[in-house]
Amino acid sequence: MRPWVRRLRGAIGMGVTWAIAWAIAGVAMGIASNILTFLPWDAFFRVFDAPLPALAIPGFISGAIFSVVLGIAGRRRRFDQLSLPWFTALGAVGGLLLGAVAVSGGFPVGTLIFTGVLAAGSAAGTLALARGGEQQEVLGGGQEVKRLG
Repeated sequence: MRPWVRRLRGAIGMGVTWAIAWAIAGVAMGIASNILTFLPWDAFFRVFDAPLPALAIPGFISGAIFSVVLGIAGRRRRFDQLSLPWFTALGAVGGLLLGAVAVSGGFPVGTLIFTGVLAAGSAAGTLALARGGEQQEVLGGGQEVKRLG
């Protein structure tokens, strides 16, 4: 497979993964706003007046941006060579880039903080999932060797 096709597939996959996570986060915020009515939710809902699962759209875009940032900054490194703080910082960069575009389009500055924090958390979760998958593969191989051996 050509390298650019593989990178495009990876960016789309990252975008879809983050879109699902951000949609779930949006639904969780909606539930929290109904349970924790004493918190000032009005400021959030003034900015974001779409249905809460619609956070999937900026989640997809932020995930794709993060994939590009990771491709540039983390070139030639495996997931086990990446530190969690560095990976999280790259995620925040992707979210801040998306937030900067939104702020330049007229959204409040709080959007910048919101997308940065949500993207940083998404990046941390992505690395945790990737490392968990690598560990399962290693464990699976070890068990197979033990059974054969």
